[in-house]
Amino acid sequence: MPQRDGALSPEFWTRPAMAAALATCDMAAIVEAVRSARGWSQAGLARNLGYSQSWVSRVVNGQQSLTLDQVREIARRLDIPVHRLRFAGGFPAREPHAPARPAAVPATGGGKGDPTRRREFGKVLAVASLPLPMAPVSSDVDENTAPTLRAITGGQRRLDASSPARDLISSAVAHLELSGRTLGRARRTPFAADIAAAASEAAGFAAWLHADMGDVGSARSHYRAAVERARQAGHELLGVYMLGSLAAFEIDADEPELGLALAGEAARRLGDDAHPTARAWLACVRATGHAAIGDGPAAHRELGSADRAVAHTANREPPWPWVFPFDETKLAGYRALVAVRLRRPGDALAAFGEAARVPAGAKQRAVLLVDLADAHADAGDVDEACRLASEALRIGAAFQSDRVISRVRRFRRRYRGPRARCVSTLDEQINSVLAGPLRL
Repeated sequence: MPQRDGALSPEFWTRPAMAAALATCDMAAIVEAVRSARGWSQAGLARNLGYSQSWVSRVVNGQQSLTLDQVREIARRLDIPVHRLRFAGGFPAREPHAPARPAAVPATGGGKGDPTRRREFGKVLAVASLPLPMAPVSSDVDENTAPTLRAITGGQRRLDASSPARDLISSAVAHLELSGRTLGRARRTPFAADIAAAASEAAGFAAWLHADMGDVGSARSHYRAAVERARQAGHELLGVYMLGSLAAFEIDADEPELGLALAGEAARRLGDDAHPTARAWLACVRATGHAAIGDGPAAHRELGSADRAVAHTANREPPWPWVFPFDETKLAGYRALVAVRLRRPGDALAAFGEAARVPAGAKQRAVLLVDLADAHADAGDVDEACRLASEALRIGAAFQSDRVISRVRRFRRRYRGPRARCVSTLDEQINSVLAGPLRL
């Protein structure tokens, strides 16, 4: 009988198949066995793990590589006895409180995976489990290490404006792992805090790329890692930035209540005396959350708070990790987004006119086009709405951006107007993108 509540019996973990999976750290087999023993559907398993169902499906089928942090998180959430996991040659898994250094881990697929891959997996984990030397200063870590790591992330962010996320993700994850290993070597050195901050930035960028590819579970995991690294850095403002970014991500992923809760916690940590750029941005994040649940008065109160922060005399040079000041034009972009979500096309179109003064990267421009298409559709201008959505779809397909393509699909689902010729054409284009390379 499935056991939904309470801890699984000790006997469950000593069954031959489970013992073999634990001995090789076959996470695909372990997770699937726990799901079956609990009587969960795959959707229920995903809810208990805090990841998307598609991500969990790839794990169970041995198609999703895991980081060490993810292995530890899955073990904690499913009450897997960590001491029973074996990592090559009998090395035990690092205990949950030990330093975390992400490494790519293949899910081996229910015990049927390639034994060579499994041995390589074990070697990776065994090396990662070895204790770090605790010398006062590592010879390869100095005052230039953190700026170098941050410069790499900055370069990758600039490439993101003109490159598909799938072209960047391997290098971004590799850089994230490098940052984690470097932080491990830097512990108890004067440079550890700055390197932790650099690792937080790397994790935040990895989260952004995964979100663009539609991998919601990995995006959440990396955003959480970014918040934790910021905490290790002792940089409160960086932590607020990463927590606010996670809040914005959740709101965009149709989880506005969760996003508002996270944004509220970020605001509590920020305080009332923070830099105006930070206060304006976070108020706008909260405004979009309120608009997503249809609370217009609350959304406009937050926009009013952002307006006051933007007009503050101290709102000049933005604080790190912000790069650009938060000005009236950026605020106009959020006003437009709030108006779209509140279904107020006249306000949205007026605000978009002001927001469009700032050049944007291709993918960000595509997101703006979809929001603008929503506003035109609400105003009854179907031809212009479809034209804008089609242009956004073209950009999304060219950059293989699931984020942009999903927004166009959401726009089409929301449209309830007349079945005009342009609507049929947009349907054909969406089907073309989903079926294969776009031919427009």
